[in-house]
Amino acid sequence: MPVRSRSPARRRPPPTAATLLRLGIRLGLRVGLRRLGRLRVAPLRVTPLRVTPLRVTPLRPALLRPALLRPAPLYLALLSLAPLATPEARAQDLGHKILGAVGIDAGTQTPPGLYFATRVIRFDAGRLRDRHGDLVPLQGLDIDVVAAAFGAALTLKPRGAPYLGFAFSIPWADISINVDDPRVSVDRYGFGDLFVQALKVGWRFPSIDLGAAYAFYAPTGRFEPRGRSGVGRGFWAHQFSLGFALYNSRERRTRASALLSYDLNRPKRGIDIRRGNTFQIQGGAGVRIAGGIDAGLAGFALWQVTDDTGADVPPILRGARDRVYGLGPEVDILIPALRLRLDLRAEWDFGVRSRPQGRILVATLTYVAWRPEPRGPAPVPRPPR
Repeated sequence: MPVRSRSPARRRPPPTAATLLRLGIRLGLRVGLRRLGRLRVAPLRVTPLRVTPLRVTPLRPALLRPALLRPAPLYLALLSLAPLATPEARAQDLGHKILGAVGIDAGTQTPPGLYFATRVIRFDAGRLRDRHGDLVPLQGLDIDVVAAAFGAALTLKPRGAPYLGFAFSIPWADISINVDDPRVSVDRYGFGDLFVQALKVGWRFPSIDLGAAYAFYAPTGRFEPRGRSGVGRGFWAHQFSLGFALYNSRERRTRASALLSYDLNRPKRGIDIRRGNTFQIQGGAGVRIAGGIDAGLAGFALWQVTDDTGADVPPILRGARDRVYGLGPEVDILIPALRLRLDLRAEWDFGVRSRPQGRILVATLTYVAWRPEPRGPAPVPRPPR
């Protein structure tokens, strides 16, 4: 038989480091498991531990929120502009009224027509007064509020009847309150509560104007009694006003006017608090200096006449009534060709209690969209033929 020649044996490649590592791991696991099976495990004895009851000392609220609870008037100041996060801080605000919004023509009677107006207001303050008028030492206080109101007003003069007026406005506000403690800082914006003047009745005489009005604030702005958002006040308010203006002549070049208002506030929504009622006076005196330019001195005053009530009003806020006076210059510019009027006003606070003390700047642009045609003289009766 023929002998088959054998092929040369194939040489295996030398093991790599990875192969040696895998073999070592397998061998170690086998040896370890064998030895583990031969071990005798004694029963484990567990000795119960003696646990000493933990004594927890409650922290005082003043240590947690010193800027919010000390002193009390801080609530009044910050909440006059925006509610804060804590229930105590949300207890009180200073209502809807924006003092200084009207000036030397506050009590005058507007001629018949349809008016559209845009009012921009900026309030800034760096000082805070307590209920006695003393300065509250608050480091880094910076209050900056920018608000704009868009509205319309209609005035009619029926035959044989007084002037009748209707108006409404929708406010928008951007509120920023900063102090050294960031827990007290507030930064928010949005639409506020709707203002509606349901009816105004007025009379114009050669040297005097008279008027009476009823208006209300509807809580249409966002309000969260337990949250940190929204600039709405969260309650209805009724406003009753009386106004008058005095003129030195039929040309009405020099005048002085005043608007007296009483705000009746209703309870807040979602929290047991009712803001105290307030009485305000706004007005001033001015003179026509050239063409369509008037200049004068405007002022305002506010007194809270009833206390805040409700179960959620903190004890430190009970009995605190705010008060403020303001005074400053005003310039009004009439542009007949464009049917526009621009009012500029700046007023500074003084005599402040339970409020921030600062400055308010107001700019109002009014457009006359419609005015009725002037009525001609009445026809002369003729004798019958």
